[in-house]
Amino acid sequence: MQIVTLTTDFGLDDYYVALLKGALLQQGVPLQIVDVSHNVKPYDIVQGAFVLKNTFPSFPPNTIHVITVNNSAEGMSLICLEHAGQIFIGPDNGIFSLIFPEMPTAWRLHRESESSFPMQLSLAKAIQHLANGNPIHEVGPSAGEPVQRIALQPVLSHSQIRGSVIYVDHYENVVINIPKDLFEKVRNGRKFALFFKRNDPITLVSHHYTDVAVGETLCLFNSAGFLEIAVSMGKASSLLGLKLDDMVQVDFL
Repeated sequence: MQIVTLTTDFGLDDYYVALLKGALLQQGVPLQIVDVSHNVKPYDIVQGAFVLKNTFPSFPPNTIHVITVNNSAEGMSLICLEHAGQIFIGPDNGIFSLIFPEMPTAWRLHRESESSFPMQLSLAKAIQHLANGNPIHEVGPSAGEPVQRIALQPVLSHSQIRGSVIYVDHYENVVINIPKDLFEKVRNGRKFALFFKRNDPITLVSHHYTDVAVGETLCLFNSAGFLEIAVSMGKASSLLGLKLDDMVQVDFL
């Protein structure tokens, strides 16, 4: 059975998710549909890319990942590409350039103009084609050069990293765009102080959320390998006043 994952900014209050699933199932191909998330912030391709980038490695080869975030613009086309033995379909709005370090070859899906919902029908027909074992390059013409977006990168110096908030999860843990390998490389064994807003700096990397007392602030590297600011059994974003794009600073002493 073909596995298909869905990552969208549709939310769960409307009928849009059901509309998409219905279009997929109507093609008559046995599918196992996995909901990654439908609560990506509307139009936020950075958040959508972060969610899928840290999800797809857990799935088996030949999984088809559908991502639909900020693709409501009239005339926006869908592209299809392959990476690490898995297939990805989503809008040509730069989201894939935020997921992959180097863009794989992509193909542009045929637009089903006779449908009231051309995106859903285009997706459904492409997935039917792929699930039946047909080659990816037959889903449509070459996409040429897909749209590129530049992800905000941390700023480095010998004694400092300046990063920013890129994600706030359901528990309001705050994820910073500083990966562990970069942190340790610049740190080079030194002590550090993590500054954010007007809060007291954090000077120790924890391994678990329970390493500190309930209500205390900590930082750790999460399962995706990024620096995270959290409050034990609390909501870091609200309590510490941290939101998307806020700056943080790590000084090495």
